[in-house]
Amino acid sequence: MDLVAGVSLAGLLLPEAVAYSTIAGLPPQAGIFALFAGLICYGLLGTSRFAITSATSSSAAVLAVAVASLTGGNVLLRAEFAMGLVLLTGLLFVVAGAVRAGNLSEFIAKPVLRGFAFGLAIVIIVKQVAGIVGVHPAHADLPRFIVELIARMAHWNWTAGGVGIVALFLLFLFGRLRRVPGGLLVVVLGILAESMLNLSGRGVPLVGPLQLMPVAPSLPDLSYAAWLRVGEVSMAMVLVLYAESYSSIRSFAMKHGDKVTPNRDLLALGVANLVSGLFHGMPVGAGFSATAANEAAGATSRIAGGVAALTLLAIVAIALPAIAMTPQPVLAAIVIHALSHTLNPAVFRPYFAWRRDRLVIVVAVCAVLILGVLDGLLVAVAVSLLMLLQRLSESSVTVLGRLEASHDFVSLAAHPKARAVQGMVILRPDAGLFFANADRVLTQARHMIAAGGPGVHAVILSLEESPDLDGSAIEALGNFSDALQQQGKRLFIARLKTPAHHVLERAALPGLTSTALTDLSVDDAVSLALEIQMHEAL
Repeated sequence: MDLVAGVSLAGLLLPEAVAYSTIAGLPPQAGIFALFAGLICYGLLGTSRFAITSATSSSAAVLAVAVASLTGGNVLLRAEFAMGLVLLTGLLFVVAGAVRAGNLSEFIAKPVLRGFAFGLAIVIIVKQVAGIVGVHPAHADLPRFIVELIARMAHWNWTAGGVGIVALFLLFLFGRLRRVPGGLLVVVLGILAESMLNLSGRGVPLVGPLQLMPVAPSLPDLSYAAWLRVGEVSMAMVLVLYAESYSSIRSFAMKHGDKVTPNRDLLALGVANLVSGLFHGMPVGAGFSATAANEAAGATSRIAGGVAALTLLAIVAIALPAIAMTPQPVLAAIVIHALSHTLNPAVFRPYFAWRRDRLVIVVAVCAVLILGVLDGLLVAVAVSLLMLLQRLSESSVTVLGRLEASHDFVSLAAHPKARAVQGMVILRPDAGLFFANADRVLTQARHMIAAGGPGVHAVILSLEESPDLDGSAIEALGNFSDALQQQGKRLFIARLKTPAHHVLERAALPGLTSTALTDLSVDDAVSLALEIQMHEAL
């Protein structure tokens, strides 16, 4: 099955690699070098048996915009800056894997990612349509780009447009047949059409000569200042590639019950991008469409990727001159077909049904359409982080009580049968304490303690939601403990995680002895407080 899957996959990957090179504004061989680097390096080092690592549409679009902003439109510098960006992206992946930052992509919310992908697909498709008809508007933002594209309709190349429409129709037709390499078949038909109908003589542009001669690995000739500028945008590339790649890897691992190692996959992606960059290739990641095609073709291991690489090598060795005769509208149709699956509004339906994250989806889509790919990505990431900070900073405090005669302590407001322990106030912050919420949460706790009246002699704070504590949270706890001590109240902290426990012991906060710190339950903390009270009474 891996043999069949690998051969079928090669027919999909080669046309897409060449097509994505056009998105990035690089020669077609850049996508092919990247394809070999991704298949070989991830096949040797990665953990997913289905993931196919190659150039992706999103990374190609980000690369194009980033390089254009770095070079100011200087075509001579494009290849050097592109190589530097791919190399730094690979280096950042390796560093992230070495420091075990495998959960990096979790900081970008899924609704934001889906909104960004949806907006990006629209941008790429519209620009591919413009490329097909031979019009290149000067505006970067999509609204003015579309207006100019329509205004110049009289200059459209309708012959090229017809070739693109026919190619797109055939791609959707072949797409109904699971194991038919539709992309490769359409490329072959496009080459035959050029040979028989002389499409280039009718104004239809071709891919042109491909130079896949072996090249020695090299580094770009960039100044220190240029490397700094490349480094600024390489983080955006890492976020795009890893969010897209790990989403694909994790989805198919969960579907088949496989185990994957995020940090090892980071290293694999890093090595693949480093190799691709050294050979002047494009950035690579585990795209969802190629990974899904690999699984659908019956792959059972990473051997399918190796078979695909060998098949591609044979195709390139035999048919390279013929590939140069591929009409460019055919490649644009392949890109549009690959992205058409992303343009499914149904993916947003659950969020609107749940009435959750609707605004951030709209913001993510509009940011890409209005601000462009790179700035839209940065806005999408910022929205994700703001969502996280907002939810953590708006955390509340729950007052707990004993549930009947059990050892369980639950919310007094949610459980009418729960009862407060006489002389105590038991509180639980509903989110981990950190710099953005510690003062507000503990101020709320003070009001709740004051509402308990003068009979309160002990306060129990359950920090089960705080895996660790930063400096701001420790200072806030110190002020909280000091205020309670001045009121003659004793503070106990329960359900401490090990890192938080250790840091509080080192902090030695006033009024908070090591005896009052426990990783045990609230019930145990209550027993400890009662025991100390009885001992002091004697």
